[in-house]
Amino acid sequence: MENKKNNFYITTAIMYPNADLHMGQTYELFLADVIARHKRQRGFNVYFLTGTDEHGVKIARKAKEEGKNPQAFVDEKAESFKSFESRLNISYDQFIRTSDQNIHWPGAQTIWNKLVANEDIYKKFYSGLYCVGCEKFRTEKELVGGKCTDHDTVPEKVEEENYFFKLSKYGDIILKKIESGEFVVEPLSARNEMIALINNGLEDVSFSRKEEAVLWGIPVPNDSTQLMYVWCDALTNYISALGYGREDHKLFDSFWPADVHIIGKDIVRFHSAFWPAMLISTGLPLPKRILAHGHITSDNKKMSKTVGNVLYADEFIEGYGVDALRYFLGREINPTEDGDFTREKFVVAYNANLANGLGNLVSRTLKMAESYFGGIVEMNEINDTPIRTQIDGVSQSFKISEDSVTYLSTQVILPNYQKYMDAFQINKGADEIWKLIKVLDGHIADYEPYILFKDNPEKAKMVIYSVLVGLYYVKEMLIPFMPETAQKLEDLLGAELDKDGVILIFKTKKLEAPLFLRK
Repeated sequence: MENKKNNFYITTAIMYPNADLHMGQTYELFLADVIARHKRQRGFNVYFLTGTDEHGVKIARKAKEEGKNPQAFVDEKAESFKSFESRLNISYDQFIRTSDQNIHWPGAQTIWNKLVANEDIYKKFYSGLYCVGCEKFRTEKELVGGKCTDHDTVPEKVEEENYFFKLSKYGDIILKKIESGEFVVEPLSARNEMIALINNGLEDVSFSRKEEAVLWGIPVPNDSTQLMYVWCDALTNYISALGYGREDHKLFDSFWPADVHIIGKDIVRFHSAFWPAMLISTGLPLPKRILAHGHITSDNKKMSKTVGNVLYADEFIEGYGVDALRYFLGREINPTEDGDFTREKFVVAYNANLANGLGNLVSRTLKMAESYFGGIVEMNEINDTPIRTQIDGVSQSFKISEDSVTYLSTQVILPNYQKYMDAFQINKGADEIWKLIKVLDGHIADYEPYILFKDNPEKAKMVIYSVLVGLYYVKEMLIPFMPETAQKLEDLLGAELDKDGVILIFKTKKLEAPLFLRK
């Protein structure tokens, strides 16, 4: 049997292609990408899935408005999304589309048939209020003034016979798996939300719609008058992408169950109740973890075209570079809380921490290495200089082995960084990087190698070597967050290591242009 211990499967929620991707979806893609890149860096065999949820009445209507058939409409949108993900530097392994009849449909239809075989699908007449914007039924108590609060529209009255899934049957089982830790729902607020929902009693859910009402979707097996509703269609993408329901299911055998589903906090119940119930019914393992991120607000208000505060990623990518946007999303946003994003906050963070922070440190260090030593800076016998400033409990004594930049980088900051990254607390991981940057700036200020060089060039070389060592570890930690910048640093530093990973020499290059221009 294959050893799956080193495999890591991560997914985003699949995106609905009826409009351009908003900043919340951008954040979700970025968050998953940072985790995926970090796991690859740690030696895991990562499979990273994202994609588009392409069926439903909203898509059919939008396509009609634009004078296109639904398939042509979603084809264009999917390509647009892929292009955006390329600009954002998202390192996904597969982009799944639910309209793909070869990749996705076999898995969705297989899971439907298994639910039927387990007697968890039944047909009944239903009357309810359906919000097209949400693509789901709403209860009277969920409405305000008779309108859906998310879309400010009056739901449509729907009366039809549909298939239902026996969700109510699985509440107790899911609850036990959550409380035992077998099925992790994070953060604590999301976990508590799910426990409360289950304790209040799960109700059976509609699993299909009449074909003439939806027009665009996967036919229910053995009943072409009905199309699958979103739950069996969209949620199944996580396993259909791996080959579930198809002859070639090697990926499924290798990577399921998922290590983590990255989702927005507004769809927690679908992933923490509907999805596990479906899997339990079909005898499949549950994903190990659901990580629900917060919303991205603007000036502490929900982004809205009506309010006029909607921000799109391309504005910042074009104006500041993709890594500047990735920096802000990585360090300034807490993954499990709502995060505020404004142009003003972005510019302040950009100038302080990229242009004046990392960029300035790299520029002055490389300039000293070139001016004083022709860009060749070797490790000397003493190794590197002690740190004069106390950081995280590192003492101020001058023992080279325990107070050097190398020691601080490898024995203090790097382990803290990895601890936070492994716990998906990526903002705290990013903080560790800038903690080291601050130390390196302080190291230059303390020793003043630009003055020291005149009287003691060897000591000045030791100081600059120390800073270059620190920048090497900054580069390593930047790889998941800012891959383009990390690659530039790799090229600029020219570090040569021995077989044990000890940096023997730096052969630096001139910095032809600032890493980050002040704005």
